[in-house]
Amino acid sequence: MDIKTHLLAHKPLLGTPVMVVDGEKAVVQLVAIENMVVDDHGLIHGGFTFGLADYAAMLAVNDPYVVIVGANVSFVAPVMRGDVMIAEAEVAEVRNKKRVVNVVVNVDDKTVFRGELTCFVLDKHVLDG
Repeated sequence: MDIKTHLLAHKPLLGTPVMVVDGEKAVVQLVAIENMVVDDHGLIHGGFTFGLADYAAMLAVNDPYVVIVGANVSFVAPVMRGDVMIAEAEVAEVRNKKRVVNVVVNVDDKTVFRGELTCFVLDKHVLDG
């Protein structure tokens, strides 16, 4: 697995890559840890689920200069402390620099998130002006 993007991604917060196929798909796993909990019921903030989906999309494209520019997402079910989330991302469309990536996040056999993330592959790092 040759990861070319987001090289400093912190695995406990964004996930651990399980499989990456350049320009095609990626699978990333994230365990919902205590620091993600937002209430006494053990509910995990949706931002962590979205972060996992975003990271999986970036890895599916797997270019050093990929950025996300838009997302159409649905949070389908709650995620709880201790849940193991598996994100599966697949590049559905390639048009010049644009990539549309479909992402589904499951906990066991239950879908908790689905979305379409729009990415662009830039010529240089987004912060290099």
